[in-house]
Amino acid sequence: MNGKPGFAATEIQRGVALYQNTPGACLLDVRTPEEYAEGHIPGSIHFPLSRIQAGDAPVDNPDTPLFVYCRSGNRSRMASEILTDMGFDEVRNIGGILSWHGELEK
Repeated sequence: MNGKPGFAATEIQRGVALYQNTPGACLLDVRTPEEYAEGHIPGSIHFPLSRIQAGDAPVDNPDTPLFVYCRSGNRSRMASEILTDMGFDEVRNIGGILSWHGELEK
């Protein structure tokens, strides 16, 4: 994935499809609790960027494939960089939910 803000609408679509076809993968929503409550991609786990910045790991196994999204792609880029620095090997920034064309859970 390109790791840059300004994702095409298909970037997050492709990222979620890849997540769904990756055994043991985790889909992380790194937005605020309020944003997550407004609607999130089904199957995602809420793990705010602030927790990642504080050094908290979303999962114990650093081999777990992580697919990270936020609102526009900026926070997911930052989270992806920090997670990589924490030792997670398979981290993909899939962009922002603003480009998502699927259903949302509340």
